[in-house]
Amino acid sequence: MKTMTSCNTSDLSVYVPSASNPWNAEKVSHVYRRLHFGASTNEITSALGETPENLINNLVNAAVNTNTTTTPPWSLMTYDDFTNAGLDPDEEIQKGHRELKLDFFNRFLNNGLHSRLTLFWSNHFVTQLESYYCSSFLWEYYATLQNNALGNFKDFVRTIGTTNAMLVYLNGLENASYAPNENYARELYELFTLGVNNGYTQTDIVETAKALTGYNGYNGFCAAFNFEPNSFNDTTKTIFNQVGNWGYDDVIDILFQEKAPLIASFICKKLYTYFVSPTVNDTIVQDMANIFVQDFDLANILRVLFKSKHFFDSFSIGTQIKSPFDLTINFLKTTGFTVNDDFKGSLIYLNGVAGQRLFDPVDVAGWQGDHDWINSSTLTGRWGFMQYMINTIYNESPEDIRNFAISVSGDSKDPYFITKSIIDLFSPKELYTTTDYNIATDIFKADVPQNYYDDGSWSLYWGSAPNQIYLLLTHINRIPEFQLK
Repeated sequence: MKTMTSCNTSDLSVYVPSASNPWNAEKVSHVYRRLHFGASTNEITSALGETPENLINNLVNAAVNTNTTTTPPWSLMTYDDFTNAGLDPDEEIQKGHRELKLDFFNRFLNNGLHSRLTLFWSNHFVTQLESYYCSSFLWEYYATLQNNALGNFKDFVRTIGTTNAMLVYLNGLENASYAPNENYARELYELFTLGVNNGYTQTDIVETAKALTGYNGYNGFCAAFNFEPNSFNDTTKTIFNQVGNWGYDDVIDILFQEKAPLIASFICKKLYTYFVSPTVNDTIVQDMANIFVQDFDLANILRVLFKSKHFFDSFSIGTQIKSPFDLTINFLKTTGFTVNDDFKGSLIYLNGVAGQRLFDPVDVAGWQGDHDWINSSTLTGRWGFMQYMINTIYNESPEDIRNFAISVSGDSKDPYFITKSIIDLFSPKELYTTTDYNIATDIFKADVPQNYYDDGSWSLYWGSAPNQIYLLLTHINRIPEFQLK
């Protein structure tokens, strides 16, 4: 298999605009597509008044200081608790799942980088809701992702492993002294910290599994598991050549003591792939790792990456394929269209059909992203659910569509300018040729006679304008650039 070489040769030094490399709307939009899920015209205009460094500091600081989701009243309720309260436990559990998925969707719209990182970590420290199906377990897992999204990675690793969702999904609840289960020990190294076959042996996995025993005290369906000393393997273990009667916390301490450089490289590569490009620049990843290993502070390393010349390089812009949620949330953020909770629920379902089910990645390795989002069957599905979204908004709020175009174009009467302004807002880079814009302009002009454009009598206030914008949005949905971020 041929290895792709990154064309981006810029380094991690702070990007400072210049005449040859200006701070412009394309770069601002790039920031908001990657760190948030997009931005409106007003947000882009406002950001242009800041320096790139200040904008990144503000966005990361806002994420660090974001309030996490309020604890729901059912956060600790078990199956029996619902029954004893005279409620249908199955119905209440499903209701809790829907509530948290809707909360996640709303946070995509309102909480920028913090929500994007929560999503990122849900695809790193993977669990699958269908494996445990308890609203209380989902809440604990979701809260753990939020609370640690920009914190210390070592603390994150320590906390996530004993969440009830993880104990069920990777069989920690079955890991006892009399019947060791290696599943979590293997994924701790292979998927969560080191990477496949990178710095550990099968013996390390076996010994680590023994140290992780004991978290299997059962108190009923959807009740939290507790540590049972009698099921802990109370013997000497050898992990990464360190010998002792190690337990759970010892495993994390030894892992970060002995393998810190490997952990830093693995996590920085994953952050790079997600936020910059699927084609990895190994030099940049190693430079990031050299910084990250000093304190494992996620906010700090993200500030370094996001402020860098490398992140703002033109070869980083438009190099990734949008996930289903990138498509839907970016559309809403860019246009400013509002939708009700029922419609949000429909979009959550449709994104799942398109391959991105919240709290249910495809397997323990997670969604692989980028080109895996699109194939011969999913592309038409992506077109379909976006068209459903465009149709619904047009049918319910045609004036919102009109106002969007007026805002983006500055109330222009020039159909080409209006068309280009809207396309460029959705696309990470300009379309390849002027012909591409001309084709889109002809679609936008629809059946309005040309002389109305020529003499200036047509405007976006015409009765036909919302339908014309609808036709343009439908066209944009099908162009390749719309799939990119």
